[in-house]
Amino acid sequence: MISDFVKGKKKFDYPGSIQKGIALHRAIDTFTDTHEATKEAKEVFRPAYRLYSGALVDVVFDHFLALDENEFKEQGLFGFSQQAYTMLDQNVQWFPERFALLFPYMKEYNWLYNYSTRGGTARSLGGVVRRAAYLTDSETAIRLFEQHYQLLQDAYRQFWADLKPFARQQFEEL
Repeated sequence: MISDFVKGKKKFDYPGSIQKGIALHRAIDTFTDTHEATKEAKEVFRPAYRLYSGALVDVVFDHFLALDENEFKEQGLFGFSQQAYTMLDQNVQWFPERFALLFPYMKEYNWLYNYSTRGGTARSLGGVVRRAAYLTDSETAIRLFEQHYQLLQDAYRQFWADLKPFARQQFEEL
């Protein structure tokens, strides 16, 4: 969860298990950025959002992951989200400052679970735009998400089928 908030060699400031998590996250990010399905999905957003198209696709893929019938079978997405927040609560001492400020809102409004709704996903798309340096219009992102829903879902399915074995292999190698 914190990897996006830990820059460069700062990862060495953390215990070994967290360093491994950061390394895994970074490997997944690189895999994601170079995957053909991700590149196709980015094209939906690129004309309006250029460099931020990748961040928007991350949100969209989180939406489809939250809805994926093959995931979260044991406890459901809600149970998974609660377990994730509990685990994070046990490690707050390791939170980078920016994540520490964000986490209470993530937990209170259950962002992980709310990716399963189109409204929650729309709020997350809006959050990307609000945090961007020069973007102001989130309505276009939401409209593009709705207009290209099936294309984006197909891209997610293709991507996820390749990511799961990649991530498992990377995890085992760490």
